[in-house]
Amino acid sequence: MVKKIFDTLVLMFGGCLGLGFIVSIVEKIQEKRGWAEGHKPKGIYEKYMKRPMDFALALFVLLIFWPILLIIAIAVRINIGSPVFFNQERPGLGGKIFSIYKFRTMTDVRDDEGNLLPDEERHTKFGVWLRRISGDEWCELWNIVRGDLSIIGPRPLLKEYMPYYSEEEAHRHDVRPGLTGLAQVNGRNNLDWDKRFSTDVEYVNNITFMTDVKILFKTIKKVISHEDVLEDTSKGETNFAEERKAGRI
Repeated sequence: MVKKIFDTLVLMFGGCLGLGFIVSIVEKIQEKRGWAEGHKPKGIYEKYMKRPMDFALALFVLLIFWPILLIIAIAVRINIGSPVFFNQERPGLGGKIFSIYKFRTMTDVRDDEGNLLPDEERHTKFGVWLRRISGDEWCELWNIVRGDLSIIGPRPLLKEYMPYYSEEEAHRHDVRPGLTGLAQVNGRNNLDWDKRFSTDVEYVNNITFMTDVKILFKTIKKVISHEDVLEDTSKGETNFAEERKAGRI
């Protein structure tokens, strides 16, 4: 019985991987490369294997764990309300804007004038718990299947930050952004902006299979231990654009 289940999972993953290579070939024919103009892929993995493997793993996880995602969606609907998903425009590969999807973790409670209340007043116990296990980000697997995201890469930040990057910092957009990345496993929101961006660029310039594997396993470890997880967004990262405009960084 166990062997049959294992064989089935292997066949499913193999099928997803094969489909991933087909998708990758189609994207190349359509001139949709996984890197921006001027970026030089480091090797065979980045050039030919990273996108098919991203597609295969994301699709495989979605096919296997869709019941869990459905349960989360129902729980969000019951505890927080509708809509179940939160989407926001973020800059991706080459700075192109796309919509990133997450499960909602806060209510839409507003004041008498129709303005959203501060984050700390819109938090729910369920939403905080969902953020604690990084469950709000699981539906970003769909962004990976679509080609908006990679599994590993610089995390996509707010689009209003775009005009304030230095020329060197802007290279973080030379590749697809990621569900997780080198900065996330080396401090996440505890890093200052300069260190985070330099870490992102370091990754962009040194993409290898083993680097991605190490980041993936470190991410799993951090999710399980709840390390560096930002549960309360009101106490989160500072606004990079405001700090650079003020000349503080």
